Amino acid sequence: MGGLRAAGRRCHLEWQVGGWKILPLSPTGSLPVILTPVSKRFYITTAIDYVNGAPHLGHAYEKVVADVIARSRRSLGDDVFFLTGLDEHGQKVQQAAEAAGLSPQAYCDNLAVQWKALAQLLGLSIDDFVRTTEERHQRVVQVVLSKLHAAGQFYKTTYKGWYSVREETFLTEKDRNPDGTWDAKWGQVNELSEDNWYFRLGIHQAWLIEYLETHPEYVTPESRRNEVLGFLRSEKLEDLCISRPKARLSWGIPLPFDPEFVTYVWFDALVNYFSVPAAHGDLAALAPLGDYYAGKAGSFSAWPADIHLIGKDILKFHAVYWPIMLRALGAPLPRQLLVHGWWQKDGQKLSKTTGNVVDPVAVIGEWGLDAFRYYVVRELGIGPDGNWTDTGFGDRYRAELANGLGNLVNRAISMLNRYRQGLVPSPHLELAAETTAVVEQTAQLYRSFDAQGALVSIWKLVNRANEYVEKTAPFRLAKDPTQASRLDEVLYNLVEVCRILAVLLWPVIPHTSDRIFAQLKQCDAPDRWDLTRWGRLEIGHQVGQPEPLFPRKDLAPGGK
Repeated sequence: MGGLRAAGRRCHLEWQVGGWKILPLSPTGSLPVILTPVSKRFYITTAIDYVNGAPHLGHAYEKVVADVIARSRRSLGDDVFFLTGLDEHGQKVQQAAEAAGLSPQAYCDNLAVQWKALAQLLGLSIDDFVRTTEERHQRVVQVVLSKLHAAGQFYKTTYKGWYSVREETFLTEKDRNPDGTWDAKWGQVNELSEDNWYFRLGIHQAWLIEYLETHPEYVTPESRRNEVLGFLRSEKLEDLCISRPKARLSWGIPLPFDPEFVTYVWFDALVNYFSVPAAHGDLAALAPLGDYYAGKAGSFSAWPADIHLIGKDILKFHAVYWPIMLRALGAPLPRQLLVHGWWQKDGQKLSKTTGNVVDPVAVIGEWGLDAFRYYVVRELGIGPDGNWTDTGFGDRYRAELANGLGNLVNRAISMLNRYRQGLVPSPHLELAAETTAVVEQTAQLYRSFDAQGALVSIWKLVNRANEYVEKTAPFRLAKDPTQASRLDEVLYNLVEVCRILAVLLWPVIPHTSDRIFAQLKQCDAPDRWDLTRWGRLEIGHQVGQPEPLFPRKDLAPGGK
């Protein structure tokens, strides 16, 4: 644990139930003399996006789902660290920059503005945004490379074979089509003969198989775990080329032990999950780096990541390369890879060439951010592929948002203003038990990262409350003075359900939840789960005026 310091003293890091413990050593460096708890934050990441292209529906979906998880865990009381960012090195970026007449850094800087704007447009509650061209990241990558090189994990040899420029990867004869051609997905394929550095992945294969077998939660859903295990059990794991000659590719992080080479873009990119906590002084990230990294430990504690949210197309990198890299480094592994599927549109692959695309920016501009967030979370759960249809979007908007949630809130607040001058009646428990059951079920679903299931659960309460309006008919009760007490009961149950719905929905549609609270004149923000307790609306509280949450629209969203 050389190089790790806390409060100016050399120390040892040890995992115990509940978090990491800093154990400062005695002056002789022997037994620990102090035990200090370090509270670990819930740490969630998305894949970092390659800058060589514009953001699309898949990018937006992944970021929104991660944001829902981050917000739900904050609401439930966790201290959360949410990271996303950009992958900016590699041959495709270098070539695109040259074609644009820009330096690679200037090219990346221009695109980074667009990607950061997307994060803001999506309402992401991110805590950090990493760019792999940042010094803090490059420094950790070079330290990881230096330590693994010193440990004998790398070797240099001559490669002769085929290389895909588009995917920036080496190919074997197994990658050919039966007729000897290369699949179009590889793009331009060149024959190469060059020296490179390789990472000894093969020696870790048996360990990784055993780890995946004994930690079934590591890759979720189970079908993706079985996919990885099937690959590892049936094929020999080839060593990974972790370098590119500078003569062919200059846009990358130089190898610290051989300056004639730069780092393979995927080895560079994966380290971002680890480099950011290290840069923040995370003890669990600094400890494996030892004396190679002169970082100062602080109170920040996030590593290991609790969730890496990724798409199925990059599963191998995260489920094979990344855990082996961490094991070789002596670092704790992430706790779970949450793997989502791909989007189609109208049953066909998304394609800019054919025009079969969904522009998240255009949809949000026309329908609003929360309508977009609601649809992608409600339509596609973690695991399977999803199918965007403009008709389906419009149907959910009208039935579930405008006529369901929006109509409920509008009717409840309107009737309270019309019949009781906006003053909350005495608390009543008629819908309390059903609401509490939905609250408990929704919390469980959020904790298990099932945001789609959480929305299904919440809409049970939306539908129940709308049915309650029809059944109790408060507009009829208001015409009968002898039913004044019953009308008070109904009105209280309706506005209290609306208040609790705002809290339940805040992780998915936070702007709408804020507006519900504003109309109810609630001083708190709807971002704490303890606000779901029934009866917090007090007698005599004055609510505001209703405003439409989801204005009715007749047109389908402009997805093209």
